[in-house]
Amino acid sequence: MRYQRGFSYLAVLFLVALTAAALAALGQAWSTAAQRERERELQFRGEAIAAAIARYEKAGVTARPELPRTLDDLLEDRRGGTVRRHLRQRYVDPFTGEANWELVPRDADRTRFHAVRSRSSQPLLRSQAPDGTVLRKASDWLFVAPALEGRQQPATAAPAASEPASGPP
Repeated sequence: MRYQRGFSYLAVLFLVALTAAALAALGQAWSTAAQRERERELQFRGEAIAAAIARYEKAGVTARPELPRTLDDLLEDRRGGTVRRHLRQRYVDPFTGEANWELVPRDADRTRFHAVRSRSSQPLLRSQAPDGTVLRKASDWLFVAPALEGRQQPATAAPAASEPASGPP
């Protein structure tokens, strides 16, 4: 009987270690699932804003298509006689937790934007956008308004208004 003392203690230690390992694996799986959900939400919200930009541009009252200046222009378009709502709500960036999307201008008019991106530098699990663009972090994912008929989409996006004109993105 003398040699069996401490057996229960070892069994409990082993059980505690096994439980800790299982909880660590569960926590990692939960974290990955939450990250994937944030990425899906980023895609949904970014594409919704890009589609709203295209609707805003198409609904212009002048002969020359006009891009929005702010996200508020997409929420309430007061051009013309009636109020149009191209975007139902101000979407929050799932990575920053705020509605502070980076507005990306298309050309020389830096007061209007044709695309949005997240301001987060958090790495992504996915490595490519649906269009094949390489993604490393959330701010690499550019959501561009689809081109209107008769207008060519630029090959590359202009640097964002908040970034310096030179240097790495």
